[in-house]
Amino acid sequence: MRGVVVDEVFEHHRDLLFSVAYRMLGTAADAEDAVQDAWLRWSSADRSGVAEPKAYLVRITTNLALDRLRSTRAQRESYVGPWLPEPMLTSPDVAEDVERAESVSMAMLVVLETLSPLERAVFVLHEVFGFPYTEIARSLDRSEPSVRQLGTRARKHVEARRPRFESDRRERREAVERFLAAALGGDINELMAILAPDVTLWTDGGGKVRAALRVIEGADKVGRLLAGVTRHEFRGVHPTDLRIERAELNGVPGLVLYNRTEPFATVTVDLDERGRIGAIHMVANPDKLQALAAGRTVS
Repeated sequence: MRGVVVDEVFEHHRDLLFSVAYRMLGTAADAEDAVQDAWLRWSSADRSGVAEPKAYLVRITTNLALDRLRSTRAQRESYVGPWLPEPMLTSPDVAEDVERAESVSMAMLVVLETLSPLERAVFVLHEVFGFPYTEIARSLDRSEPSVRQLGTRARKHVEARRPRFESDRRERREAVERFLAAALGGDINELMAILAPDVTLWTDGGGKVRAALRVIEGADKVGRLLAGVTRHEFRGVHPTDLRIERAELNGVPGLVLYNRTEPFATVTVDLDERGRIGAIHMVANPDKLQALAAGRTVS
């Protein structure tokens, strides 16, 4: 019976642990590994003195994610082309909650990549999940004043770099539809009309598929590149033969492009204060599309 109880306790918190780990690490595979390692620690630990399993499990998962984040930073520095988080389907409750949706957005996760591992841990636990600094300090084996300092520094850093304008879901959905129509039609004039002058295009191919090796900036460059790309085959499929599905990706309306039966790219956009597209995030690295293909969601 005891094993069944332990399983139930861990499973009850599994989604929370994955959500913490994903925001810490930016990829589903790494997050799943951290949660699995947390399970191994939990199943072999002496739990007689554990009064709060949730706090205990979050502490284990956070520290495992920290270790993994430190070890992957060097890999990401040598990553081929722009690095983007792994796109994830988001559950309806996340999509309808503005703050939770932002915490898992591509733009936010890109900003979190610029924090130190400890700053990221404190920001995620406090700002996203609402854990008090006293509890975070115990989890990270740091003094409360130092954790508060980390939290303040992380919050200021994020505030300075996060998207400054919020848009509602209807605006985003309409922008995605206009972008899709203009891109597939190769209409450079329409693309230029919906792109902000300082728009950025992030394409993550990871060196595995064709993609820009740097972030493209400016409406003229982005518009012409997109108009050119949509005139040619991509991985053996002509744009007119693509199967495109609308989906909730990282808290916002997005597109999933399918090469026959498997997803081969995702697209999400951010808007500026005038409703124009200010950033486009396109993930085509096949290693980052496995969770999407499996239907894995983040909450």
